[in-house]
Amino acid sequence: MRNCVSLLISFMLISSTIHAQEYLRGDVNNDGQVNITDVTSLIDYVLHGAWPDKDNHEYVDLGLPSGTLWATCNLGASTPEEGGDYFAWGETVPKDEYTYGNYKWWYYDENGYRYISKYNTDSYFGPVDDKTELEPEDDAAYVNWGTSWRMPSYDQVVELVNSCSWQWTSRNGVIGHLLTGPNGNTMFLPAAGYCDGSSPEYVGTYGNFWSRALYPTLPDRAFALYIDSQYWDSEDMSRYMGHVIRAVRISQSR
Repeated sequence: MRNCVSLLISFMLISSTIHAQEYLRGDVNNDGQVNITDVTSLIDYVLHGAWPDKDNHEYVDLGLPSGTLWATCNLGASTPEEGGDYFAWGETVPKDEYTYGNYKWWYYDENGYRYISKYNTDSYFGPVDDKTELEPEDDAAYVNWGTSWRMPSYDQVVELVNSCSWQWTSRNGVIGHLLTGPNGNTMFLPAAGYCDGSSPEYVGTYGNFWSRALYPTLPDRAFALYIDSQYWDSEDMSRYMGHVIRAVRISQSR
């Protein structure tokens, strides 16, 4: 209890820390006021490790070796259990249908051969640009949530897989994985399935969460975090398909 009180004092009263610089004079939840809600936000962090973002996107510190902070909800979702929006890789808005023909970064010649217009490492698919990670303007997390957010890198996905304990479970009636980080904080990933066509498939059976990393030897594919009841790891997926996104914060000042 003494540690909690000391933490409250340093956040609410002391102005020499980086936290106080970001939350001027104790405005922990960024609502422009200093009141009891700032104390409850701080208590929530002490108990659960989850902070509200300035744009109201919460994130959690799982105690990962890199210090990566993960969002608690998918893009387009308002709770951890919601699947949220589906995106093709490198597209920044959801759409009604996900097909080979309507993917932004593929084009076809008069003979129907498919080529890649951006993020290509193989001349078989057309001009090579050797871009292997999404640029910010093509990153759905960056575009939709702001400059503090990105889709995770390949290394961040691998770290999540290797550093957390994973439990296939149900939360508020939604099937998915409950992750517990090295520091004991938790994060829920719903099994939101994927879109290949006009509607999600295999919801509750497995889920794919895009990273920002291209699969370099097959550039018409990109890495995603795949989860099901028995398995969780990075897998390569066709870029045109609609998958959900769990973002990471760029700023790690907390």
